[in-house]
Amino acid sequence: MNLVNLESVSHAFGPKPLLADVSLGLEQGDRIGVVGRNGGGKTTLISIIAGTLKPDSGRVTHTRGLRVGTLSQRDQFDPDAAVKDIVLAGRAEHEWAGDAAIREILANLLADIDLAAPAGALSGGERRRTALARLLVEEHDLLILDEPTNHLDIEAIAWLAGHLVQRKSALLVVTHDRWFLDAVSTRTWEVVDGSVERYEGGYAAYVLAKAERARIAQAAEERRQNLMRKEIAWLRRGPPARTSKPKFRINAAEALIANEPPPRETVELLNFASARLGKTVADLEDVTLHAGGPGAGPLVLDHCTYQFGPGDRIGLIGVNGSGKSSVLRLLSGTVEPDSGRVVRGKTVRLAHLSQELAELDPTRRVLETVEEIRKYVQVGKKEWSASQLLERLGFRGEAQWKVVGDLSGGERRRLQLLRLIMDEPNVLLLDEPTNDLDIETLTELEDLLDAWPGTLVVVSHDRYFLERVADRCVALLGDGRLSMLPGGVDEYLERRASGAALSARAASAAGAPEGAVQDDRPAPAAGPSAKELRELQKELNRLERQIDKFGEREVKLHAEMAEAASDFERLAKLDAELREIAAQKEAAELEWMTVAERLEGQ
Repeated sequence: MNLVNLESVSHAFGPKPLLADVSLGLEQGDRIGVVGRNGGGKTTLISIIAGTLKPDSGRVTHTRGLRVGTLSQRDQFDPDAAVKDIVLAGRAEHEWAGDAAIREILANLLADIDLAAPAGALSGGERRRTALARLLVEEHDLLILDEPTNHLDIEAIAWLAGHLVQRKSALLVVTHDRWFLDAVSTRTWEVVDGSVERYEGGYAAYVLAKAERARIAQAAEERRQNLMRKEIAWLRRGPPARTSKPKFRINAAEALIANEPPPRETVELLNFASARLGKTVADLEDVTLHAGGPGAGPLVLDHCTYQFGPGDRIGLIGVNGSGKSSVLRLLSGTVEPDSGRVVRGKTVRLAHLSQELAELDPTRRVLETVEEIRKYVQVGKKEWSASQLLERLGFRGEAQWKVVGDLSGGERRRLQLLRLIMDEPNVLLLDEPTNDLDIETLTELEDLLDAWPGTLVVVSHDRYFLERVADRCVALLGDGRLSMLPGGVDEYLERRASGAALSARAASAAGAPEGAVQDDRPAPAAGPSAKELRELQKELNRLERQIDKFGEREVKLHAEMAEAASDFERLAKLDAELREIAAQKEAAELEWMTVAERLEGQ
């Protein structure tokens, strides 16, 4: 059933047309991700669809009785209203406490928030989660979400993705979180140059389709095409859970990346980093650290010993409040450990991008602000000017001459990051570097970091970015240690889920305290053993070899049929064999998909 129709819709702010003669429809069951540059019209589009903004021209039609739920980037609450009244809209306690769906939403979004607390006492992140919980508790035909993953940690983002996929309502979401887009959307709309380009599939399929369109049309410039192909190459070679998806086995993807090198020359970068840094970067020796200073605040590290080496590219993961930023400040030397010591290499030149925006002279021009650090910088094998790097991070043309005081928060963050890179550090600490960056700028940043030789430690809730730029993950799991995660983010989520299940069982056995929000998520089922996983992988490899052989035989049969075009008897035999091979190949592919899904689920 059609829910919303846009017919020849146009809208502009000032002289800039954001939407020009756009016609599209949104159906029941659609889950659509909206992408595009910041300021390109994404929020305008969803506001027009939601009915909160009237277009300059054109027609917007909603089906009769359509229930639309909207999460905007501004949350306005009565500061004296209690959280439970905002979220639960006056429901009696026995009513919501007996609803498993509502309890699940509260457990995953508001477990650390006192439901009796007034809205005026909430932090920005807590207000955001409260607004999201209020929206999800209600029933809607269409959910419209503008940056729903802001202020959520990786665990909450994974839960939200699963929750939205299971809901019956249609979904329209604007987000720069590419993992989230891939997890929830079945279609992608790109708002670009006043039009809306439509693609089937989530973010990965959108990248593939966009690259294929560009390759066929030969319309995109060479560097942009290389970036797109490089992105696809990483998607194909990425974590096992991603590469096992059948959509990446299609011929178009294989043709695009057949000769594409890995995103990073890891060995070369490691050698270069070692030459610049020596053997020691930062060694933690028996370090104890509290987030609020010696003995104050949560315990982050407890007699922890860990080495950060030359060329390490580490993603640091943990729930909000686990101490990730404290660890970065410890490495940068802005805080000292309660006990133990941090040994830093003599050649370390460290740069730290924190979540606080450093003061910049508001009267200076953007280009001047970068050139005062350095006019040229060597990144990998190529020398870049300040102007060229500014262009790569979204400051094009006249934007480089804007006054710093007129920049948005996201633009200031990009400028800050670029100033750090221009100073040629060999150790880079990044605390939520993706905040306020659009997908195209994120892709440029990832490509820039690919060629940067040094030690990188990054904290981010953007799972796609984390997996893209980091070679390994380390987690703060609340036990005072830095825990290695060979399985990356998937392993982190599994370990967190296992810990939550154990805590829930312990609380149930001891009797949960009054007023506590119960976490009703089931404990994960026991997975296959390491031996069984090896057998599954062997079976997957065997099936892939078998499918390849069937494919080779199909090619030969087609060639033989072409040669036997006038021999009808032989042609019939070849055709019968071809049909049999095709059936066997299809059966093998179905079996391959089943095994791949079993592996992916672990």
